[in-house]
Amino acid sequence: MLQETIFDKILYYIRKLIPKSVFAFFQPHYHTLLSHTGAIIYGFPSKSMKVIGVTGTKGKSTTVYLISKVLEAGGHQVAAIGSLGYKIKDKEWPNTLKMTMPGRFRLQKFLSKAKKAGCTHVVLEVTSEGIRQKRHLGIDFDCAVFTNLHKEHIEAHGSFENYLKAKQELFKRTSNIHVINVDDPHAESFGNFLAHKKIFYGLERGEMRAINIKLSLDVSFFDLYSTSFTLHFGGKFNIYNALAALSVGAMYGVDLPTAQPALESINNIPGRMEFVQKKPFSVVVDYAHTPDSLEAAYGALSRELPGEKKLICVLGAAGGGRDTWKRPEFGRIADQYCREIILTNEDPYEEDPEKILNEVAKGIKNLSKIRYIMDREQAIGAAIRRAQDGDIVVITGKGSETTLAVAGGKKIPWSDRRVVLDALKK
Repeated sequence: MLQETIFDKILYYIRKLIPKSVFAFFQPHYHTLLSHTGAIIYGFPSKSMKVIGVTGTKGKSTTVYLISKVLEAGGHQVAAIGSLGYKIKDKEWPNTLKMTMPGRFRLQKFLSKAKKAGCTHVVLEVTSEGIRQKRHLGIDFDCAVFTNLHKEHIEAHGSFENYLKAKQELFKRTSNIHVINVDDPHAESFGNFLAHKKIFYGLERGEMRAINIKLSLDVSFFDLYSTSFTLHFGGKFNIYNALAALSVGAMYGVDLPTAQPALESINNIPGRMEFVQKKPFSVVVDYAHTPDSLEAAYGALSRELPGEKKLICVLGAAGGGRDTWKRPEFGRIADQYCREIILTNEDPYEEDPEKILNEVAKGIKNLSKIRYIMDREQAIGAAIRRAQDGDIVVITGKGSETTLAVAGGKKIPWSDRRVVLDALKK
């Protein structure tokens, strides 16, 4: 929009004129002003819709995706934003911003479009960085969802306590409905905020508790009250994500028998333990970007390996310049599970890619496992060429992302899935 472009340019030049130390002092007020200005320009569109914010360390994107499907099954008109993409009713398009939660003007513009399209419900992936930059202000949240909390983005927030507080902010500002993973060790930190309605989900306790659970690599089974569910995407974590979606659905009048076929019709979640090929060897693309999620992915795949077959792992460390503590941890986990490790480029931004990979390698004791192939396309191709029948190639870090972020602020069009498909044809 024209006014958005002009306003962005004005703000850019103002920031260039103000000394960095002065800007840092006023930064919270600056972000607050932008958020409220965006809401004013677009007429506070969130006031006329039910906005559902999903926060946590892992599972946000999948949970947003599943909530959208459940609400649609109940007859609601739905819009959604997350790292998996954008959606307004039947129209969907990829998120190419390298920002899970868009900036204030883009966010308010999206909400305005959703309102004009007749959407009644909007599902948003709410990040700690988005909250730190006040992007949530100017949005009326009707429901807050907590998935889980793990060590992440510590360098950006300064401490785990600050990271926790950023996540809690969504619940402080949402007074109607709270949906909480009661099995998470930090559930109490989110469950103590006041809300008109609260619902807790889990595998161990809670009103929405899954029982009779059966797990395999790409299928999960569970019962919830008198309804049985078959998910065509495996892992215990995905049962948690499904329970979150079913809990939200229940709060908006979608019963379990109505939600069941919506979830069972989903064959996979893009970039989330996505099997691009299963025979004669498997190739999996997964977003895993934290040590916990990487270990969960590798552990689940390793359990499915027959006999002496091997796990071939392609990984790097996303987010050049941040969360450097994760790098040797990635290496340690890869060393534990992977027979062969190919270290490759993964969103280095302005940092030296070789330095990033060397820090990942510090966690790997068996150096004979490692191959360095900086070009990600070549790395994926090499992994696939080395695979034999029954092996599993797993490519982590990018998932369904559509760009590769490199130096100079450049974003190169990218798709791990496409690269895999191209390599399989050769």
